[in-house]
Amino acid sequence: MACTTLLVGKEASFDGSTIISRSEDSPSGIFTAKRFIVVKPEDQPRKYESVLSGCKVDLPDNPMRYTALPNSDTFEGDWAASGVNEKNISMSATETITTNARVQGADPLIQYPTKEEKCGGIGEEDFVTLVLPYINSAREGVERLGKLLEEHGTYESNGIAFQDVDEIWWLETIGGHHWMARRVPDDAYVVMPNQLGIDYFDFDDAYGEQKEFMCSKDLKEWSEKHHLFLDQEDYVNPRLAYGSHDHSDHTYNTPRAWIMLRYFNPNTLIWDGEDADFTPESDDLPWAMVPERKITVEDMKTILSSHYEGTPYDCYAKHGDPNYRGMYRPLGISRDNVTHFTQIRPYAPEEIRAIQWLSFGSNAFNAAVAFYANVETTPSYVADQVVKATSENFYWANRIIAALCDAHFNKTAIFIERYQGAVQSKSNEIINKYDEEFAKNSGNVHELLEKANQEMADFLKEKTDKLLHDVLFTASCEMKNGFARSDN
Repeated sequence: MACTTLLVGKEASFDGSTIISRSEDSPSGIFTAKRFIVVKPEDQPRKYESVLSGCKVDLPDNPMRYTALPNSDTFEGDWAASGVNEKNISMSATETITTNARVQGADPLIQYPTKEEKCGGIGEEDFVTLVLPYINSAREGVERLGKLLEEHGTYESNGIAFQDVDEIWWLETIGGHHWMARRVPDDAYVVMPNQLGIDYFDFDDAYGEQKEFMCSKDLKEWSEKHHLFLDQEDYVNPRLAYGSHDHSDHTYNTPRAWIMLRYFNPNTLIWDGEDADFTPESDDLPWAMVPERKITVEDMKTILSSHYEGTPYDCYAKHGDPNYRGMYRPLGISRDNVTHFTQIRPYAPEEIRAIQWLSFGSNAFNAAVAFYANVETTPSYVADQVVKATSENFYWANRIIAALCDAHFNKTAIFIERYQGAVQSKSNEIINKYDEEFAKNSGNVHELLEKANQEMADFLKEKTDKLLHDVLFTASCEMKNGFARSDN
């Protein structure tokens, strides 16, 4: 699963929130409809079995309620993607990453499951369901998933984010049973394309107080046994030890990290030209940086929609050298399924603390809409299990809009800009309105927040329908078989 992750520490965000974001993308040639639901304790399995791998896990009998973003078509399982539990703990699963042949030889991935043979490991399909309902902090999320990986193994390499109001932790799997995790610095943001990303690791801390680092119990000894450390100095760079260094990374992965870093730190370093400190193909791009200014949700949505605007690599550019256009994989790609921006607000009461901003479909043509997470149901426009195209469902409406706009980018761009501005402005308005209502209202908090979410969904459908009408009209006017008498 090709994805892009962006994590923002509480001192780097505009309001002191921790914010984690990830675009879940389908593999090439596949488009996966997603929905936004609530999983109640009575609906959470006690004996879990993975659809893909057949892995069986006995689960605790005290799950919490949590939100999720599962597939609409569940023939390969739920793939819950991201969610927030009732303690305002969030996780995102997963960012597909890469490792090298030495790692794979030392701790092979579990054999990838096929229809004919189940492998027994756990993977992206399973992580949210197995972890999120049972954790009370981001740190607990790392610990629980780490134990599950050591016990059951995994058939793929993944990065997983865990979040609470104070901390963000990032976990990366290493081979079939090993893992490491690093706490995101409070004053920094982290960029993650589909590569192993952590660029520094402190084993003394991981084996001791675990203030900033955690790992599987034998990671250092295992790494030394198999000669995985490549640093010349007394310094552990996990990218060198465990990561990949393929030429394909330079067109698919590193350019995405470069454009995100360039966006948030335009003046810190030189990003362009012969004297650039870093280029789109640099292998040593920083995992974390302190931004030049505080980061907003709108900023995060903008960069995760990027197709390299303002550079020679923009696939929609009208000017410049055509040989450079589209040479790098965009962040806002056609195969985006859903993008979440989970905001845990320290200044808000616990009942209304967690906000999930959601974008369905291709990020270049959609908008981020805010929903309260502490609810027991979600609006049908985003919750219904719909596997075939229809304009009555938020995912599918955005998929249709994107396909129309792509071929008429410059003519439809103004409609997209107005739509994004309207939806994101209304989101802030509704959050402000219902935050104030909560402060005055001692009634049922779930009913209040569900009312807010429904008001948002009603506005969203109205604006999405209008956008579809506008872009369909524009595309229809430019059909190649159009002809009028005045054309004679």
